[in-house]
Amino acid sequence: MAVRKFKPTTPGQRHKIIGTSDDITARVPEKSLVYGKKSSGGRNNEGKMTMRYLGGGHRKMIRIVDFKRNKDGVPAVVKTIEYDPNRSSRIALLFYADGEKRYIIAPNGLQVGTTLMSGADAAPEIGNALPLQNIPVGTVIHNIELRPGQGAALVRSAGNFAQLTSREGKYCVIKLPSGEVRQILSTCKATIGSVGNSDHALESSGKAGRTRWFGRRPRNRGVVMNPVDHPMGGGEGRASGGHPRSRKGLYAKGLKTRAPKKQSSKYIIERRKK
Repeated sequence: MAVRKFKPTTPGQRHKIIGTSDDITARVPEKSLVYGKKSSGGRNNEGKMTMRYLGGGHRKMIRIVDFKRNKDGVPAVVKTIEYDPNRSSRIALLFYADGEKRYIIAPNGLQVGTTLMSGADAAPEIGNALPLQNIPVGTVIHNIELRPGQGAALVRSAGNFAQLTSREGKYCVIKLPSGEVRQILSTCKATIGSVGNSDHALESSGKAGRTRWFGRRPRNRGVVMNPVDHPMGGGEGRASGGHPRSRKGLYAKGLKTRAPKKQSSKYIIERRKK
């Protein structure tokens, strides 16, 4: 995976940096695993805007991605690696030995033709999904469950990876990409390797129009609004707006919003880096 830079023949090309599609092997998705996505434009069933700065964008199809990897003991061959407009990572199409087809998040280094497996008996190799208790300490992992059978909830975006650092009783200690160190039940599944498309972080849209293609509309700052619209609005001239706050009046920089008595806090050994 690499990125492409362009000659500044137009203002939009000057700062444009996009990923290459060298790793993509198929342009059309598997028909049985997609369905149409309805665009709401940020409106609810009454037509009222409940989420701002959304709307427009290219039409998308939802690819059904298997985050549970619950087809244990059945080998699967990687048939294609495809683009998914709904996530930053690539997806891989698996053909199982019993004829079923499923999409998974494509890990870094996964090749077409590779045979993958999930379950407790699977080898700890790239793309295989197995319980944390069967993964060697120090292994790089992604797609981590928080509850057994729930499906992957952590470490799913492009280039991310976590590390299994140790075991404590029925828990495994995982270092997450944010720097947080926490305990997760050993019976939860994770996938070996890091998420692919690691150069996604280097991409730059280059122009406002490209951002609109993704369905994101312009976001105006609170400082330029009127006092009725935002706590930082109003004032004569270009007023800075006082303490940075959200639209609802909460401090935007440094205010802790996590519930102090949250049940899962006992599993966090070390907080994420500030």
